[in-house]
Amino acid sequence: MNQRYAQGPKEVATLGTAELRANFLLEDLMQAGQFNFTYSHYDRAITGSVVPVNEAMELPVYENLRADYFLERRELGIINVGGDGKVAVDGTEYEVNRLDAVYVGKGSKSVVFSSVSAENPAKFFLYSVPAHKEYPHQLVKKENAFPTTVGSKDTANERTIYKYIHLEGARSCQMVMGLTILSTGSVWNTMPSHVHDRRMESYFYFDVPEDQVVFHFMGQPQETRHLVVQNHQAIISPPWSIHSGGGTSNYGFIWAMAGENLVYSDMDAVAIKDLR
Repeated sequence: MNQRYAQGPKEVATLGTAELRANFLLEDLMQAGQFNFTYSHYDRAITGSVVPVNEAMELPVYENLRADYFLERRELGIINVGGDGKVAVDGTEYEVNRLDAVYVGKGSKSVVFSSVSAENPAKFFLYSVPAHKEYPHQLVKKENAFPTTVGSKDTANERTIYKYIHLEGARSCQMVMGLTILSTGSVWNTMPSHVHDRRMESYFYFDVPEDQVVFHFMGQPQETRHLVVQNHQAIISPPWSIHSGGGTSNYGFIWAMAGENLVYSDMDAVAIKDLR
């Protein structure tokens, strides 16, 4: 498991492009037949992925967790961005199709991932945070994920937000998780921008065409930086940072948060004219 340490805004303001990428960009997700995890010291969130191809793959335990099994003191959110798949939690199997989600609660000893077809394997985005209370496992289908359309074509940010793990959906201890899909012709996500000082966030970009990119903006509102992101790459976003992106085409992204509370709308808005 990779490690990323927490950094403050003054330190980040001095970083060059390569250093920014080394600290905040996760480039090697969605590798066939592999688990890939990065442990962040922002709220001790783990961002990762698994792509089972020819055989089922069970969630391993890692030495740095100092646990008997991965979810001994943690909970897990799963969203599939690939072909049809299955997730078995302590023997209970769920059919997880494209853009479906599964919440797995604290104390689950066995989580097994598999694909229906090796030619079109499932691609599971994984997000795990510490938990102090057990909540029941739950499959959330895309069509039941409270879709809400916001933004407009006039400002190139018309998008549909799907909420999976939140107060009115699958309950968790401290995780909020969902995804956003931009309409054709729209490229800006989370614009106008915001920060939420009470929790960190991970962004995972998907459905970015092979010859296109997303410019992800981070940093304090008055001192922004950017990272160029390709398909199936993720960003670790500190609590003090904005997290907005503009793409060279439309795309989708998963957002996963953890920290002080479960209120989706807990954010501090930043006017576009105040960004620097």
